[in-house]
Amino acid sequence: MQAVNEELALSLKGRDFLMLVDFTKDELQYLIELAIDLKKKQKAGETYHPLKGKTLGMIFEKSSTRTRVSFEVGIYQLGGQGLFLSGNDLQLGRGETIWDTAQVLSRYLDGIMIRTFAHRKVVELARGATIPVINGLTDLSHPCQALADFQTIYEHKGRLEGLKMAYIGDGNNVVHSLMMGAAKLGMHMAIATPKGYEPDADIVEQTKANTLDSGSTLYVGYDPKVAIADADIIYTDVWASMGQEAEQKERELAFADYQVNDELVKLAKKDYLFMHCLPAHRGEEVTESVIDGDQSIIFDQAENRLHAQKAIMAAIMS
Repeated sequence: MQAVNEELALSLKGRDFLMLVDFTKDELQYLIELAIDLKKKQKAGETYHPLKGKTLGMIFEKSSTRTRVSFEVGIYQLGGQGLFLSGNDLQLGRGETIWDTAQVLSRYLDGIMIRTFAHRKVVELARGATIPVINGLTDLSHPCQALADFQTIYEHKGRLEGLKMAYIGDGNNVVHSLMMGAAKLGMHMAIATPKGYEPDADIVEQTKANTLDSGSTLYVGYDPKVAIADADIIYTDVWASMGQEAEQKERELAFADYQVNDELVKLAKKDYLFMHCLPAHRGEEVTESVIDGDQSIIFDQAENRLHAQKAIMAAIMS
């Protein structure tokens, strides 16, 4: 096992962390177990500085609470330092090409985390950089969130393989990353969205191809009752994400039958766990009774952003 872990550790060094589909099941499992180990070290007050003297540049073109705090605290706890870089200060892709920016930052930094809108920016940045690039969120993908979610499920359920996750709501970046990871890790996934709000068709097809290797299943449909039946995990997200505020009223009408409430969760397994990536709008996508109930693990998820991201940074930047 030690030899296998050493091989996995070597395979991750210097890699970019852009989408979960880029990693094998074993590599994802290694990152989850590393995150759990780093969490134990932090809780025990153990000093662990594999990134001593290293600097992470953190580019934010989208504002954030959890992403900024967890990355900045995480790199500090690993012995390095984080440098906040506002999108307005960098003029990324406007005053200077993304390629040139990537080349310059690679001369100063040891890693880059970027949280932005267009996924192509992250891809272009990674192509131009000679240091690891981490996707902190794009409109297409949110791999750091998904890795933390799988860590949280593993801690509560003791396994991932064979579990069923039901996602009710918008077919957005979070569900894209959950789909990719679930297919790799052997979890069954069922998604219910209103018509016109389905997940990206290419990602659905890519995910279906990966389910053939892991033995998992993927359901994408429109009926939340079908999706949630016998689910081990229930997951939802806001109906209108950042940048979609103008669509709020329209989306409220479209998603009216997709609220996760006491009646709907009765169709899941009795020991289901409820998850939400936050921020949440209580009374919209989920009722207070569910999100603040005994089976909600939303704050464990939020905490694990710190530990999962520390695992990513330690694995690819050390």
